[in-house]
Amino acid sequence: MLVQIQSRALAGKIFCGRVTALIIKYMLYTKKGDDGTTKTFGCDQRVSKSSSIAEALGSLDEINSFLGLCKVQSAYLDFKLGETSLSDIVHEMQKNLFIIQAELAGAPKSIEENKVKELEEIVDSIEKELPPIKSFFISGGPADITKWQQGGAGLGAIFDIARTTARRAERRVIAVTEEMIQPTLLVSGEADNQSTDGNRKQISKHTRSYLNRLSSALYALARYSNHKVGIMEEAPDYR
Repeated sequence: MLVQIQSRALAGKIFCGRVTALIIKYMLYTKKGDDGTTKTFGCDQRVSKSSSIAEALGSLDEINSFLGLCKVQSAYLDFKLGETSLSDIVHEMQKNLFIIQAELAGAPKSIEENKVKELEEIVDSIEKELPPIKSFFISGGPADITKWQQGGAGLGAIFDIARTTARRAERRVIAVTEEMIQPTLLVSGEADNQSTDGNRKQISKHTRSYLNRLSSALYALARYSNHKVGIMEEAPDYR
């Protein structure tokens, strides 16, 4: 057996007569980040895990993971918007967030305009179903909801959490595009020969628009979930 270790994979070739098999064992840890550093796609330099790029990628991962909970609860309640299930809508959001993570990490990926329009269509469709929204609402609905309404109210509440998490992810991504990657955050390699533009993360305008629409869509889904079970949402009285 010939064994080669490559990044996160342990690869080996077994030769038996004319049969050749490739065995790949993926490892869930590499120990390379034990010093508090990480690296992004196509970059040989390791950066601090406290850097703005690491924080942005982590925030995107956080909203993506939390949307998994929204998706499961949506599927359990079997809520739909027209002919499309809310779980399918959320699943598509998760797939698109992976594209944004890849783009931010340096891969040649980006959100296309049609994906932004899809989010806008979701919001437009929900607005047609709801009474006009003229104020903020207390998440989770009023305190006196019935037991039957709790499922929808619970889904609405976690969509509200997802909305705020998406907003934070958006802020973190925008911060990366606005801030220069400071040489002090580079753990290895030389930064002296890098240009100013080379140190700035470029994110497509459609990706930025998608992140902005995402929180709007999640807000609409929260209101829609409450509406589906007949909840009259309560505005704060500021008293």
